[in-house]
Amino acid sequence: CKTLMGHTNWVLSVAFSPDGKTLSSGSADKTVRLWDVSTGECLDICTGHSHLVSSVAFSVDGQIMASGSQDQTVRLKDVETGECLKILRTPRLYEAMNITGVRGLTEAQKATLKTLGAMG
Repeated sequence: CKTLMGHTNWVLSVAFSPDGKTLSSGSADKTVRLWDVSTGECLDICTGHSHLVSSVAFSVDGQIMASGSQDQTVRLKDVETGECLKILRTPRLYEAMNITGVRGLTEAQKATLKTLGAMG
């Protein structure tokens, strides 16, 4: 049994690469770590998510790792180069709605709309 130390908060998801040589772990510390299974060495720390990482997975060929977060994004990363290939975002309910000058809303309502994507 091996313990891999490094995350600073709960680990919420783990996945083995198809060849079984690499382990990916997603954490409430907003990072994804890639580990060498045989040595326990941390190979890479992936940052970029603004909220906890709730899921990690590898592509069938092991070339791409995906991480899903409560920041409503999925990040696709090239495992070999470490390059972020793509960030997939879910559209927010009020994305780009302009509420500048709108009357009749409380500050709390305006703040909520901005959280959901409104501008202004």
